[in-house]
Amino acid sequence: MKRVVYARRGGLEAIEIIEDEVPNPSTGQVLIEVHRAGINFADLMMRQGLYGGAPDFPFTPGYEISGIVRELGSGVTSLAIGDRVVSFTGFGGYAEQVVVDVERVWPLPEDVSFDAAAAMPVTYLTAHHMLVHLGNFKPGDTILVHHAAGGVGTATAQLAKALDSGAVYGTASPNKSDFVESQGMIHIPRGEDFVKRIKKEVGGVHHALDPVGGKHVMDSYRALRNGGRLYVFGASSAVNGPKRSMWAALKMWRSTPQFNPLKMMNSNKSVFGVHMGQWKDEDVIREQMVSLSKMLELGLIDPVVDSVYRFEDVVKAQKHIHDRGNRGKVLLDFSPK
Repeated sequence: MKRVVYARRGGLEAIEIIEDEVPNPSTGQVLIEVHRAGINFADLMMRQGLYGGAPDFPFTPGYEISGIVRELGSGVTSLAIGDRVVSFTGFGGYAEQVVVDVERVWPLPEDVSFDAAAAMPVTYLTAHHMLVHLGNFKPGDTILVHHAAGGVGTATAQLAKALDSGAVYGTASPNKSDFVESQGMIHIPRGEDFVKRIKKEVGGVHHALDPVGGKHVMDSYRALRNGGRLYVFGASSAVNGPKRSMWAALKMWRSTPQFNPLKMMNSNKSVFGVHMGQWKDEDVIREQMVSLSKMLELGLIDPVVDSVYRFEDVVKAQKHIHDRGNRGKVLLDFSPK
């Protein structure tokens, strides 16, 4: 079988495709023939050595896949060979076949495509975890989400509608205005003072989702109303194109705010750091994935897929994201030809 490897820290040239043995599932595991693997911005940061919790080089990235069960490890009774499934893999998903612990695998209804399934676990789980599990979301709550045209942005917009939210503000580049608005968000062009606009229109939001990091985090904090919640789930400002930029990374780290708990008391605001790859409570993940799967089956959410690349074109796929060209999720196709 073939799998994608980050051979070393670096730019797109660090990506290699190698031939490897098909892995064997151990007790409580299943072997999945991968049909689609999702690409996340975190994957790009890992390649540049800028993402916490990544394995040592060389390694195979890939947090999420959809495919077909091809082999069962001992003790697995909840799935059968031939089942269509979706999985939150953690790492290793950029491969033709991958072994996953069964508690991270969920059956896929026949009417749900491999595309939609692979586009769901990371982005929708992240958004759901922030808004529902951490945020105690209530109908009418207002939201601010950055990189609104990306995977988490579009997932947030759909979850907000399903949860009967109030206004959802989404920041994105000016040329993505029509797309962001089509997702039901109020577009704020990148570069506009989103704090000033939000304060004027709604007095502050209940929830702010920030994947940018650096000084941007404090602006998102300022956009909250009294009692609001800020979720920091990325640091895209540390990445300045396909090649690793130590200046961009250093600038991001140096400008990241330090929050004073005593000052936070006066505004009753909360700040959460969110990294689903480091979340340890499997019961919480399973509960949320079951909820999301039901929403997907009922048509309450419908993952937006920007494009699907054959895995041999993984460099082109990641460059597309580096260029901020995607509107929704970018997937890799590992299905047998």
